[in-house]
Parts: sequence; C-alpha cells; structure tokens
Amino acid sequence: MSDVIVIGGGPAGSTVAALVAEAGHNVQLFERENFPRFSIGESLMPDTYWTFKRLGVLDKLKASAFPRKHSVQFFGKSGRGSAPFYFSDNNPHESSVTWQVQRGKFDLMLLDNARDKGAEIHQGARVLEVLFDGDRAIGVRAKLADGQSQDFTAPIIVDATGQSALIGRKLKITEPEAQLNKASIYTHYSGGRRDEGKDEGATLILHTDNGDSWFWYIPLPDDIVSVGVVGAIDYLVQGRKEDAQTIFEQELAKCAPMQERLQHAEQLMPAKTTKDFSYRASRTAGEGWVLVGDAFCFLDPMYSSGVYLALKSGEMAADAIIDAITKGDFSAEQLGGFSPELLRGTEAVRKMVYAFYSKDFNFGEFLKRYPDCKQGVIDVLSGNLFSEHVEPIFGPMGEMCELPNDITLTG
Repeated sequence: MSDVIVIGGGPAGSTVAALVAEAGHNVQLFERENFPRFSIGESLMPDTYWTFKRLGVLDKLKASAFPRKHSVQFFGKSGRGSAPFYFSDNNPHESSVTWQVQRGKFDLMLLDNARDKGAEIHQGARVLEVLFDGDRAIGVRAKLADGQSQDFTAPIIVDATGQSALIGRKLKITEPEAQLNKASIYTHYSGGRRDEGKDEGATLILHTDNGDSWFWYIPLPDDIVSVGVVGAIDYLVQGRKEDAQTIFEQELAKCAPMQERLQHAEQLMPAKTTKDFSYRASRTAGEGWVLVGDAFCFLDPMYSSGVYLALKSGEMAADAIIDAITKGDFSAEQLGGFSPELLRGTEAVRKMVYAFYSKDFNFGEFLKRYPDCKQGVIDVLSGNLFSEHVEPIFGPMGEMCELPNDITLTG
C-alpha cells in the first residue's frame, strides 16, 4: 500500500507527487496519457518562480528555449495598446521574469522531476474510479498500460485530473460559474510578428472591435505563437452553425492588430474548441481525499492563472499531506486545512475576471481614479495573490463595476 495516490500528471499532480516523495513518503502517480502530450495554457505568472525553486527545476527552466515573459500588454476595441505592465517595475528580483512554455515539454519536465524525487509514475494508466469505504476514499481502480485492471490502496487520494474532476463529479460537488460561461477557440502559428527586445515574449490581450470577444497571443519557442479567441459560449459557439476554424477566422477579421501580427504567419494545426471552462468544487478535501489544480476549480484564462494555481494548490496540498501522514490524521479538516488561503487567492483572480468582462469597467480609468490600487493590480497580474495589497482594490473596483459575492466552501 502507498502513502499517497495521485491521479493526473499535470503541473498540480506532479508538484504534489514531487514534494511528498521528497519528504520520504511512498507516492504512486497515475497518468492516463503518455507524455509529452499537447496541452493549452502556455503563459506563466511570475510568482510560479517560488514553487519552481522549491521543486528544484529553476536551472532547467533557465536553460530551456522557453521565451522569457517580462510583461503583459492589453489592446482595446480601438486597437490601441496600453503601456506594457512590466513585472520588474514592481519587483527587481529575477522572479519578476517568467516563461512562455510549450506545455508538452514543460509538463514532462515536472513529471520527470517527480520521478527523480522518488514518486512511482504510471503513464498510459487510466483511473477508472476512486474507491470509497463509506465517505472515506481508500484507493483507485486503474487500467494499466498493459490493459490489465488493478486496485491500488492508500490512505490519501489526490485528484489532479484537471477538468475531468474525477472526485468532484462523482460526489456532485462541482458547479459551473454561470456568469463566466465562456468558450475558446485556439491554434498555433509559425512566423507571427513579435515585438523586439524584452517585449518579444510578452503576453498580448487584444479585444475584437465589437468587444464581444478577445484574443490571446503567446510567443513560444521555434517561432511558434499560441493564438486563441475567447467569448461568451452563446456568442462564440452556440449561436453559430460554422465550424471552429471558420468562427476563428470570422473573429480574427474583427481584430486588426492580430491580423497584422499574423499577416505572414502559417497556421500549424486545426482550430480547437474548449467550452464551459469556469467552475469550482464546493470543497477542497474530504475523508482521505484532496482536490488540486483544475480538479478543484478553473477560472477564465484571462490572467494566465491556471498553471500558477495548479502549482500553488499542489504545494499547499503537499504540505497538508505531509503533516497528515506525520499525525496519522487523514480527515477532511487536516487535508483541507489550506482551503482558506487558496480560496483567498482564487477569489482575487475571480473578481479581476469579472471586472475585465464588465462593459462598464476599464482598467486604465480605474487606475487613474484610484492610483493607490496599482500595486494590488500588478500583484494579481504577477501571481502575488496573497499580498496585503490585493484585497483592498476590490472595494474601489466594486464602485466602477459589479463584482461577485465572496464564495465560501462547505469543507
């Protein structure tokens, strides 16, 4: 029997597995695919630096071909760009510069790191179900790469299955964020125009001229850029009969700055669609189980918070798990002890997302009216979600747009 079973080998699962194994405990990780595999969500927040440092992968990232990300720049409906938000203006430490990653290579790096620290990795192994004894999770039933099904037991099961949300959906504790019912259509290009110098690796956010959708533009290695469009699901997908590629091209025609950047570029893969991607579980943990990363919640891709929250929740959960094993306490209270802090960070991103989509709100006007809030806004953009400057910005922000009420967890 293992001490911990982790389901899913993405950033959240690999982080938990690496840290718990490094602490000397027996960890088995089950990943249904064989890495490297394609995944979207390539832009990192600067504060991922600190989890990378703890995981011991900073040197590998520094030696990689991943472009360095110094800033984020926003383009309004008129096509005019804001001044870039340079993270180093706020903090001169090297952690202010992060990376734009190819997720196949990046996720494999983290999975290999977990293996190097002692976790037993099963790739091509699909977890069919989580096994329960009453309310307590006790193991998993997995179909291994050789086609054989086998039961594995452990006192702690970590669900890092991303949007599959295996435990959350089984227990019916996962609910969509109705107000953020969005869809995205994305692809990769080669030869897209990049800015020069330290702006070459910047994340760009560009609105279409009607304001009904927006594009991301993320530079990657080998002259590749990730390009995606996001809009309300009933506008972008449900209201149209065209296929994903046609819709993508129709939205592109409404975004002149993006057309300019892609004028001489070549599309590398068919456009793909994701939808209904904002949701949250009502709990982070139960008896013998923990949710991390997207298995707990996923917010809009607007601020590139997905990988950061995966890493951070994985790190927080690992600390709770290590403590639980020491105490022999596998209760929901022990395993979910990090919930209030994690929720504080996710709520900050959530409120910023609501502000971004509000027709009545403009960040430039907000900062002109409330210059004291600049630090808090930059902290959110950089991933410093738990700083003392973040929560105070939402009172003034709520005077300019409607923000959601705080969410509380049931356990």
